[in-house]
Amino acid sequence: MCGRFALTAATEDLAEFFQLVDLEPFPPRYNIAPTQPVLMITAGPARHPGSNLPDRQAFLVRWGFIPSWTRDVSQMPLMINARAETISEKASFKAAMRHRRALLPASGFYEWKREGKVSRPYWVRPRNGGIVAFASLVETYAEPGGSEIDTGAIVTTAANLEFAHIHHRMPVVIDPRDFERWLDCRTQEPRNVTDLLKPAQPDFFETIPVSDAVNKVANTGPELQERAEHKSLPEKAASKKKLADINQLDLF
Repeated sequence: MCGRFALTAATEDLAEFFQLVDLEPFPPRYNIAPTQPVLMITAGPARHPGSNLPDRQAFLVRWGFIPSWTRDVSQMPLMINARAETISEKASFKAAMRHRRALLPASGFYEWKREGKVSRPYWVRPRNGGIVAFASLVETYAEPGGSEIDTGAIVTTAANLEFAHIHHRMPVVIDPRDFERWLDCRTQEPRNVTDLLKPAQPDFFETIPVSDAVNKVANTGPELQERAEHKSLPEKAASKKKLADINQLDLF
């Protein structure tokens, strides 16, 4: 799962990384949460005149996917993630997977590791720094009043072995050399890009324990990403957790 992330790169670095023309200034954000506007990139309608850059456009969407056929938004769950294993068949996502694939720029994401009754937050970033692109889907939802809203979800997959001890899911990372293929919904059908929906290489991310200040959406400063060693669980609580994990394994 991916429920919080950050994007702190300079606008010019984003434009260069994604080969974009005329990218509007985008301020650094350290604690992006569901339902907030997020930057996404799709294939554009036409190549920019006089430019050799790829045909791409960037725009803001609501983080929380709403299928176009939704009649009552209040009855729909908040879909911030789409499972890579089922997006080509699931009714909510299959049209977007075929026609509206996107990239979501990030500097990293936050994940919580469950330890007994406590959840420990981690800041997960590329080991070598820089920008990362998450596979995403976009859908335009027409509200009953006639207005339209662009919405989106991040595609997730099973965690790699290095990350699995924190959480069993992680965002799908699209390598820059695969941007064109992932975004090309004209000639590349879902079956042509499913090979891209895989976990990141084991050494791609590094995980940094951070304070639980990130739990509050109102906290938005760079201090959220500072290392904060987590206190060890009491031995008794740790033993109970280990026993619970063993019992859980017995179910499979």
